[in-house]
Amino acid sequence: MEELSCYHCGDEIKTRVIFDERSFCCNGCKTVYEIFSDNGLASYYDMDAAPGAAPSKFEGKYDFLSNESIVEKLLEFNDEGIQIISLYIPHIHCSSCIWILENLNKIRPEISSSQVDFPKKTVRVTYNPEKINLKELVLFLSSIGYEPYISLDDTETGKKKINRSIIYKLGVAGFAFGNVMFLSFPEYFEVNEFWLDQYKGLFRWLMFAFSLPVMFYAAQDYFISAYKGLRAKILNIDVPLALGMVVLFVRSTLEITFDWGTGFFDSLTGLVFFLTLGKFFQQKTYNFLSFERDYKSYFPIGITRITSEGKEESVHVNEIEKGDRILIRNEELIPVDGILINGNARIDYSFVTGESEAVHKESGDKLFAGGRQVSGIIEMEALKSVSQSYLTQLWSNDVFQTKKEDSFTSLINTISQYFTIVLLLIAFSATAFWAFLDMTTAINVFTAVLIIACPCALAMSTPFTLGNLLRIFGNKKFYLKNAGVIEQLAKADSLIFDKTGTITSNKKSAISYEGIELTSEEEAVLKNTLRASNHPLSRTLYDLLAEYDISAPEEFREVTGKGIEAVYKEQAMKVGSAEFVGNAKEVSTLNTSVHVSANNEYKGRYIFFNEYREGVKELFSELAPEYHLSILSGDNEGEKERLEKLLPTDTELLFNQKPEDKLEYIKSLQKEGRKTIMVGDGLNDAGALAQSEVGIAISENVNVFSPACDAILDSTGFKNLFGFIKASKSAMKVIKISMLLSFLYNIVGLYFAVTGQLSPIIAAILMPLSSISIIVFTTVCTNFIGRKIGQ
Repeated sequence: MEELSCYHCGDEIKTRVIFDERSFCCNGCKTVYEIFSDNGLASYYDMDAAPGAAPSKFEGKYDFLSNESIVEKLLEFNDEGIQIISLYIPHIHCSSCIWILENLNKIRPEISSSQVDFPKKTVRVTYNPEKINLKELVLFLSSIGYEPYISLDDTETGKKKINRSIIYKLGVAGFAFGNVMFLSFPEYFEVNEFWLDQYKGLFRWLMFAFSLPVMFYAAQDYFISAYKGLRAKILNIDVPLALGMVVLFVRSTLEITFDWGTGFFDSLTGLVFFLTLGKFFQQKTYNFLSFERDYKSYFPIGITRITSEGKEESVHVNEIEKGDRILIRNEELIPVDGILINGNARIDYSFVTGESEAVHKESGDKLFAGGRQVSGIIEMEALKSVSQSYLTQLWSNDVFQTKKEDSFTSLINTISQYFTIVLLLIAFSATAFWAFLDMTTAINVFTAVLIIACPCALAMSTPFTLGNLLRIFGNKKFYLKNAGVIEQLAKADSLIFDKTGTITSNKKSAISYEGIELTSEEEAVLKNTLRASNHPLSRTLYDLLAEYDISAPEEFREVTGKGIEAVYKEQAMKVGSAEFVGNAKEVSTLNTSVHVSANNEYKGRYIFFNEYREGVKELFSELAPEYHLSILSGDNEGEKERLEKLLPTDTELLFNQKPEDKLEYIKSLQKEGRKTIMVGDGLNDAGALAQSEVGIAISENVNVFSPACDAILDSTGFKNLFGFIKASKSAMKVIKISMLLSFLYNIVGLYFAVTGQLSPIIAAILMPLSSISIIVFTTVCTNFIGRKIGQ
């Protein structure tokens, strides 16, 4: 039989093009099909019918993308043969969409990677502009059925429009339900004379007419989802719901056609109305809680701004505006696009692109947000204000994601695989039993079982609990990369702390100097050398030294865990450990020391008298009964005696630890079966932070958080760490209780449905109510848990 629609885009065929025994409406659609087939992606068509769009529709539409000034404003990143753009694609709606969009590199080698954000309907594409430009990329996406929406009003990728379809469907279902109930009154009240003599047929066919828009418009999402699930050989939860609606509609239509009865149009329209109402309420509730936006808006990054008078001030990144002059130190993250003013810029863009090789930049070059300066200090001028969501997007980049166990999500996914099969077996078995007794009851039982057992409440218990706690943690200055970190916090049994900058405070240290007095010229070079470093001791010493003219070193090198060296006007300066600066005759001290040499001549050392953070003793006392505790320090054993008096007796103390030693220590604990939390300052501890189940970086208003960490804790909230861990454990209990409640809902509901005591319309009311009650329960519990943190 001749095909009437295009195999690729579904359009009506006027001029038939045949290829591979398929019919296409044009050569463009045939070409796209060839591309998929040649690259092993023909199974794309197994997931959806005619998912593409005809390429001819887009000719000339995107010519404006040939304008470089427009393209520059749309791009997130544009440097060294790499461009990155996030495109809003309204047509993303199912697993086949995600699958094809995340496999674009298999079709076009010029595209190195693509990452879909399904809730936002965006795809972030990294590509080589020398081989494919933005216009060609957009036309390519459009040709395979995923036309991006690009708004030129604000010259940025389009924002997702408010989806009002659920409101329209709710209105249609509510209007139809009200009228069907009104038309059913004669039947309810048995008004026989009025009903039988004149209007029975009219009223019944009017009810049928009102059910049509409900069945074919308001309920279409359930049918579409069920159809796509069945095509992909997946029994999703919409399959039994759609089946129940079909049974009600077909049975009701047969009853009024053959005058068997009034049918179940009131139950059908009521079912769709209350299902849509429940979906609308859940959507509004989730938007109100705004988990994602809240934790992004509290992202704790500070930056140094240079005022018009030439003074340096530390400000929150949200305060940076276009035209501000900002200072970026060694290992510091660039928070905003800008122009390099001066300094030796070597930028590591692996945070953005995954490419680890640093690129050299000269004065006047553009620098992009997300790059990390790895060679001294630079100054730049901001071109725009900071986008917190962009910084968080980089933090959550797949380059830095490690697959960590998420048992609750895995459990729900496992349950969902078998839930529909079990539900259908129960429904058909109960219906078969009741069919021998009463066919009307059998139909009611079948429909009620399919509706009441919907596991919506089960599916929502975990995201709502963890999402709300994520928001609460953010309000208390504890920022998590994602909600899964909460589960890892709850499982941990060992905590490992770095010392300097973690349990010690950079702001309260006292410093003394021993050695040959530095000349003013040497002290100026030392000041400017320290200015480029973000190490806690460097920042503390920098603040202590007198003010000198600001000058960027000509050469700068920082060796992790050892020290820094710089050259300025032929003056060489080394700062760090005694071994690093070349002092073979180090005199032991009970305190942390930083040694200094000028032009390879040893000068002396600065001795730091550590001040421990407020609440350190209390925190360790709270943790000791339940956790294995360790302190890892790169310093000597000078503080050992003081720490032994300050901390619980069974706390393990290890000194002279290099970054690689800390990493190996974490691995040794994990080999013993321990679940670890590493707490460090984010500089020398990147390896240990990444290796541990949870890596927490302490932030003291500096822009150096590590992408390897799973959480950032503001230093003012350090004393509340045990409270955050306890809250995580409590959240796991809330999830377990809410899952138990959800199962009880289903068991009790199934009992009444199977025994014929529950009508479909009551089931339709109870199903969203169970979901709503779970949402309320988890929200109230997590808010209560949150209030107890820090008390």
